[in-house]
Amino acid sequence: MDKKQKSNKNIKNNKKKRPKKVLKKIMLLIILILIIAGGLFAYRVHLNGGGMTGMLATMIGHDENTKKNLAEFKVLLLGISTDQEGVELTDTIIVASYNPNTQKATLLSIPRDTYTGKNIAKATAYEKINALYGRKHRADETLKAVNEITGLNIEYYAVVKTEALIKLVDVIGGVNFNVPIDMDYDDVTQDLHIHLKKGEQLLDGDKAEQVLRFRKNSDGTSYPTEYGDNDLGRMRTQREFIMQVIKQTAKPENIFKLGQILDVAKEDLITNIDFNVAKDYIPYAVEFDTENLLTEALPGTVPSLAQTNNVSIFVIDKEETEELIERLFFNRDIVDEETTDGSTTTGSQTSTNTLDKEDIVIEVLNGSGDTTALQRVVKQLEGAGYEVTRTGSTTTTSKTAIINKKDVKDVLLNNMKDVIGVGAISKSELSSSKVDVTIVIGKDYQN
Repeated sequence: MDKKQKSNKNIKNNKKKRPKKVLKKIMLLIILILIIAGGLFAYRVHLNGGGMTGMLATMIGHDENTKKNLAEFKVLLLGISTDQEGVELTDTIIVASYNPNTQKATLLSIPRDTYTGKNIAKATAYEKINALYGRKHRADETLKAVNEITGLNIEYYAVVKTEALIKLVDVIGGVNFNVPIDMDYDDVTQDLHIHLKKGEQLLDGDKAEQVLRFRKNSDGTSYPTEYGDNDLGRMRTQREFIMQVIKQTAKPENIFKLGQILDVAKEDLITNIDFNVAKDYIPYAVEFDTENLLTEALPGTVPSLAQTNNVSIFVIDKEETEELIERLFFNRDIVDEETTDGSTTTGSQTSTNTLDKEDIVIEVLNGSGDTTALQRVVKQLEGAGYEVTRTGSTTTTSKTAIINKKDVKDVLLNNMKDVIGVGAISKSELSSSKVDVTIVIGKDYQN
């Protein structure tokens, strides 16, 4: 082989080797870039709080300052039943708030019979807050009424119709929930059939609707008074169910179902929430602890039908509502800090100080159906040295209840029972007012 032939052969071999060398360099460069990019991503995840929150925040472009600039998110949740054609009443009305910086949230129930008119003596069913949506099928009218009642400047609303609720619960794999009582109710006019047993169980979408819509059994019995009868009980159940939905949705396996959840929202949810706004809260909400969720109901009374043009309505207590709103939405951190020394508990105004007779604030509500019973009970209590500071009416109940809403001595509660001659003594877990004891007069009261 001459020199020329050897030279040509070497050139060919070099040409074969070059692409391999270049390919190796490119691969090394890609690996280096991936390592650097991965390191930067991991660093940003760390700056954004680490874990699932940090990863999600980094993926949507957040930095360590994004959360600091997020304001408390408030939304009005409206649950609409659509079983009756042409009728859309609001079964659930809840103000929900979430603060990503304090990781605290609030659910405030608005009773569906809340009166929005000016004169209760001329009340009509169309002036109840649950009827406002059905007028024009617009949520902004209900939103306006809630803002007037609460003084909150809520910007967003979300209307969840029956179909959306069923789909959402099924998408997240059902909700584990402790059904508070046996539920047995049928209403053929609404094609509503509720048949559930008391106790912890996995609810699918259909059963979730039953739990949320239940108010009383077909035989007229309802939640026990200490739980909150009729609408009060239903509101409490609704709030506690939402707590469990939050827990279930935040599970790791459901984070990856976000696309399906958003599909349900797009198809069946009516809302004015801007997704670009809502998505900023998602990374921080996934690690929310429901122990930081405060739940309450709007305080007020149920006047007698004689006072309200024979229409059953709920009239808010304006003074107590102002105090409640201040505590829930503006002084939340102060209230929670007080719990560290044992003086109060979040979600109630329980005091560790035992109360003497002259210190007890008593509320008496008439649920006996006898218009003279209220006056007789007040007279009996005052004759025994107690002071009744509030009176009102409530839905009819068979049994008289003496509900301890603070740390009132057992001897005094038993004395109240002896004074009026009847009453089941119980401890309430919820109290949205300043009263220490609520006495609900039942049909079993006799003077």
